[in-house]
Amino acid sequence: MADVLQVTDDNFEEEIINSDIPAMVDFWAEWCGPCKMVSPVVEELAKEYKGKIKIASLDVDGNRQTPTKFGIRNIPTLIFFKGGEVSQTIIGAQPKNAIDQELKKLL
Repeated sequence: MADVLQVTDDNFEEEIINSDIPAMVDFWAEWCGPCKMVSPVVEELAKEYKGKIKIASLDVDGNRQTPTKFGIRNIPTLIFFKGGEVSQTIIGAQPKNAIDQELKKLL
């Protein structure tokens, strides 16, 4: 996932909330089957939106504070941020075009 920024509890605010461009964060875990289905889509979108939208992922097992803060109970969860605020949330594995539509709304 070279184009996907790996964020943690420690750098989430700096990288996502204080980002000067919109962002999308994929909340996932290694053991999550649907997360593994979404991961290649997230990677493709990170390449397509490089420099326009920050695409990041956060492992919920290694970082518990941020998922709790955003009320994440199911993964994968994609949260879209604009100006440091949540603009949309998608829960569960979704096709690329559904995720892409939400990313276009951030631009």
